[in-house]
Amino acid sequence: MKISDIQTAKLDVGFKQVLVKIYTDEGITGIGEAYWGEGVREIIRGQKMKDILAGQNPLDVNRLFTRMIEAMSGSGSQAGSIVAAISGIELALWDIAGKALRVPVYRLLGGKYRDKVRIYADCHGGETEDAESWAATARKVKEMGYTALKFDIDTKKHWKEDFNRCLSNADIRAQAEKIAAVREAVGDYVDISVDCHWRYSTKDAIRLAKALAEYNLLWLEDPIPPWNIDAMHKVTSKSPVPICTGENLYLKHGFRRLIERQAADIVAPDIPKVGGILEFKTIADMADTYYIPVAPHNVSSPIGTMASAHACASIKNFLILEVHHLSTGSVWWEDLVKREEPIIKDGYINIPDKPGIGVELNEKEISKHLLQVDEKFFG
Repeated sequence: MKISDIQTAKLDVGFKQVLVKIYTDEGITGIGEAYWGEGVREIIRGQKMKDILAGQNPLDVNRLFTRMIEAMSGSGSQAGSIVAAISGIELALWDIAGKALRVPVYRLLGGKYRDKVRIYADCHGGETEDAESWAATARKVKEMGYTALKFDIDTKKHWKEDFNRCLSNADIRAQAEKIAAVREAVGDYVDISVDCHWRYSTKDAIRLAKALAEYNLLWLEDPIPPWNIDAMHKVTSKSPVPICTGENLYLKHGFRRLIERQAADIVAPDIPKVGGILEFKTIADMADTYYIPVAPHNVSSPIGTMASAHACASIKNFLILEVHHLSTGSVWWEDLVKREEPIIKDGYINIPDKPGIGVELNEKEISKHLLQVDEKFFG
C-alpha cells in the first residue's frame, strides 16, 4: 500500500480546525485533524509535504513522522505550525493503519488501560461577569452529565492593558467570588479547574492560587507564560492548588525540562498539535517516571477528539480530556461525524472498537461549516 494523495478542509468549529484526508492506492483513506493556526493547511497541502509522503507506505507511521520532522527542519519543525501540520498527518496515518489491519487505533498502541475516557467541559464563563451568571453556566453543564468543568478566570474585565501581568486585590477578590459561586452551584463532587491563559506574574499567580485554594480545584492552568520553566517551578512549588500546563509546548523536547524540573503537577499536551499520538505517548511516559498525570488540552472537532481518546485510553497516567465546543456554542459539534449514539455520554467517551479511530465524516454537516476545502477532499 502506498500514499497517493493528501487533501485538506478547513472548518470553523469555534476554532479554525484543519481536517486532513490521506488517500492510498488500495482505496483506504485516513482522516486526521491538525490544531488551528495560520499556515497549517498551506503546509499540509504544500508540494514539499506531498513529495515527502508520496509513494510511501502509510503503515510506517513512526518512520514517516521522523521523515517529515527532518525534511521540514529547515522550515522550523521544532515548534509551531509545522509541528501542528505534521500532527494532523500523523493522526490520519494511524486511521489508515487501523483500517488496513482491521483494528482500532488503541490496539496498535499496545492496547487500552480503560474502556472509556473521562471528559471535562470548557465552560468559558457566565453570560455576564456576575458571579451568579457563572453559577448558572456551571449548573447547566452539570445537568448535561459532566462531572468536571473548566472556567476561564482571565475574562476581559481582568485583562491588564498595560501588560504588566499584575492583579490587584480587587481583581483577585472578584475572581474568587466567581469560583465560589461555581463551587456552591455544583457541590463538592464535581471537579472544577481554572484557566488563566498565561496572563499573570509569578507573584500574583501564587496570590491567586492561595485565594482559590479553599474551593478545592482540580488545577490552576497556565497561570504564567509557558517559556520560563524556572518561573513555572516557582509557582508550582508555592501554590496550594495543583498547577497544569503544556498546551503551548511542542514535541517531547519541549516537555523534557518541565517534567524533569517537576515544574507542573499535571501536564497538558495537545495531541493534534504536539506531534501526534506517538509523540504524546512518549511525553506521557516521561511524565509517568515522575508520577505526573496527563490531562490533554483539546479544542478539536470529533475527529481530533476521538483520536485523542484512543491515545488517552492507551496510557497509564491519563487523568481527563478536554472538550471545548460548549464554550463556543457549537451545538452541532457531534453531528460533524456519523454516529449511532452520542459521542459524549455522562461525561465520558466510550472507546470504539471499529477499525481506525472509529468515526466517519458527516459530509453534509461539515459542508455547513467549511471555510476552505481542496477539490478532491470529499472524493
